[in-house]
This record gives sequence, C-alpha cells and structure tokens, in this order.
Amino acid sequence: MISLEELERIKEDTRRESELKKNQEYVKIAINMGTCSIAKGAKETYKAIIEEIKTRGLLKIVVLPTGCIGMCELEPIIEVIKQGGPKVTYGRVTPEKARQIIASHIVNSKVVSELVISVGD
Repeated sequence: MISLEELERIKEDTRRESELKKNQEYVKIAINMGTCSIAKGAKETYKAIIEEIKTRGLLKIVVLPTGCIGMCELEPIIEVIKQGGPKVTYGRVTPEKARQIIASHIVNSKVVSELVISVGD
C-alpha cells in the first residue's frame, strides 16, 4: 500500500516533470513498484536512486514510481528517458546498479549496456 508521503512525492514529481518539460532539458526515471518489483528489492533501489541524485546534487531529474509492466522475472526495472533521447529500460537493478546507472547514463550519457532490456522511443 502506498503511504500518504509517497503519494505526496508522486504529486510533487509529476508537477516538477510538467514544469521541466515546459522549460528545459530533463531526465525522467521511472521505477516499477508493483508487488513483484517490491518483492525483488525495488524499494531499496528506489531509495538508492533518490540518495544518489541528492548526493550528486543533480537537478532536472524526476523519479516516478510506476506499476508492473509484466516482466516480473527482470524486476526491479527502471526506465531512463533523457529529453531528446530514447527510453532505455534496465532490468535486475540493485541499489549498486542504480548508482552505476546514475553515474554512467545520467551524468556521463553512457548507457550501461550490460543491464539494458530494451531501447525504444
């Protein structure tokens, strides 16, 4: 069950995403938070993403929890969308791998190919 705090965070992230789309380049990170994802560690991965963004002082990043996409065996799954670039979907993302994705893909624009499930529009 989603807490009131998590709902407020989703609301704020959605508002920020809307503002960022209007004004400037942004990054969206969607993390699956269905029951299968949570059972495989998605909450810890989500926390690691948030902590890494804060630690690095990164701006213009929206992190949105989403529902299941039906690939339970590959959970936790995150999708990274950089403005003007393709959606990159990563699978089996542990907290350590999430930090690696932030450092490589978000900061240095280098996709972490060994973790990629798909690249699309």
